[in-house]
Amino acid sequence: MKNGLLEDGCDPMGQAIRDYYETGRVGRLRGFSPQFDEDEMPVGTLFREEEDMPPLERKALDLCRGRVLDVGAGAGCHSLALQRRGLDVTAVDISPLSVDVMRRRGVRQAWEADVFDEAFAGCYDTVLMLMNGSGIIGRLERMPLFFRRMKQLLAPSGCVLVDSSDLRYIYEDEDGALDIDLNAGYYGELDFRMQYKRVKGAPFPWLYVDFDTLAYYAQENGFRAERLQDGEHYDYLARLSVTL
Repeated sequence: MKNGLLEDGCDPMGQAIRDYYETGRVGRLRGFSPQFDEDEMPVGTLFREEEDMPPLERKALDLCRGRVLDVGAGAGCHSLALQRRGLDVTAVDISPLSVDVMRRRGVRQAWEADVFDEAFAGCYDTVLMLMNGSGIIGRLERMPLFFRRMKQLLAPSGCVLVDSSDLRYIYEDEDGALDIDLNAGYYGELDFRMQYKRVKGAPFPWLYVDFDTLAYYAQENGFRAERLQDGEHYDYLARLSVTL
């Protein structure tokens, strides 16, 4: 990984996105985590049209304004939807393969970039982070870094639109009490590795964060968090705005 970017041979999602775009056929994009059973991502959902997006994502698109930064844009479905609305959108992803597909699909400004790399700069009215956008933060200890970077990238009165999920439902017993090992760290901090055909990605941290915890860290770092809409399965959309 150079400057936070993935190399082709270590980019299972990028390979899957390219195959789907070029052939319409794709193998299994598998996800592995020590905390959960093996999972599979349906690659076609990364190419969905706006009318096929869940209400929470459509709500986020409705709230975008001005210059928009689409973080972790994947195959570019959100960026393309915003372009059709006439917005000025910049899409970024750490996968060069995904960025190439976005450009070929018509995303006018698609760049290989890691938003945590301070070499990436800009001034945006909206930073959009969807499909569990909080995941790229990785760990709660990286929250101050995340909010610092958002302050650097946001225009005055700009905001971050981010979705996440509260995984507490996995650990609740029948009485609603949590069966969690408090010594094991925050329950939303997971480790993942992805594989597509013979392409294996490196392990990476991923953060699912409940809204109260997100709001706490937002306040600690000069932001205000608003819960805008709940999704269908313990997920939610939040708006983060600078207060200091």
